[in-house]
Amino acid sequence: LVTGASGLLGLNLALHLHEREDILGIVHSHSLVGVPFPILAVDLTEPGQTRKLLEMARPDAVIHCAAQANLDLCEQHPEQAEKINAHLPGELAALTARMGIRLVHISTDAVFDGQRGNYSESDTPNPINTYARTKLRGEELVLAANPRAVVARVNFYGFSLNGRRSLSEFFLNNLLQRREMNGFTDVVFCPLWVNHLVDLLVEALEKDLSGLYHFLGSEALSKYDFGVRLAKQFGLPAELIHPVQYAAGSVRLDAPRSPNLSASSAKLAAALGRALPGVEDGLRGFHQQYQHGFGQYVQSFQAGQRAGAQPEQPAAF
Repeated sequence: LVTGASGLLGLNLALHLHEREDILGIVHSHSLVGVPFPILAVDLTEPGQTRKLLEMARPDAVIHCAAQANLDLCEQHPEQAEKINAHLPGELAALTARMGIRLVHISTDAVFDGQRGNYSESDTPNPINTYARTKLRGEELVLAANPRAVVARVNFYGFSLNGRRSLSEFFLNNLLQRREMNGFTDVVFCPLWVNHLVDLLVEALEKDLSGLYHFLGSEALSKYDFGVRLAKQFGLPAELIHPVQYAAGSVRLDAPRSPNLSASSAKLAAALGRALPGVEDGLRGFHQQYQHGFGQYVQSFQAGQRAGAQPEQPAAF
């Protein structure tokens, strides 16, 4: 059972797995049309709905991707963010523990303040915005209610339902239209291609892992460098990306961002017995998806955007 099945991770996860696993996708505010897996529209924040859903579906595992991930909306509506990002995961963890259902809860690397970098799971978080605070509270409630759960701190990219959700789409869309854009040279992260993330999450379930892990790429780089490397992978003009500094205050945002979210995924690599994918492997996979029309395929499932016959899923994806 995949919650948040219309989000970037939930949708890619379901599309990547549906041919080898029985997937049930849960959506709420964003409907899906014509996806190759069953979906249900459920407001999991309504009292009793989560319990009813689990009793009806009786899944072997739940991958909880649903969240309020818009940082600025979280600042504007903190009570809603607390309900979705903290209280709902805590309720889900308690129910899955009681019913013997495996749970993977998706969290974020943004629980750190980004002042130091190179964070491990043993480092004390220090969230600096409402989104991060509510996600950290979600982690705490999940592990308290269901110690067998996996809490996955993530930072990922890929193709989304509206084509504008991820950093990779921001760079690619602008590059394809030969538009100039900015890239932060002083904001560092460890990005992971969403398909690699999906494989790691499934592997964690298969190996019966539990506890807190960093599901992040094996390489840290700035967002500017990520854009440049994406441009080179696609054969597009990297000079369209202008290096700027977030610290200079040239971009005004409601929620502050953590500047250095470099983090170690050594704990997960050791538990899985293999190295985690790097940036180049992920960008190659993302480029191959683009060449096969996967971005348009994903966008075709957006309600109100479809016309004509069901598109065929690109080969190998």
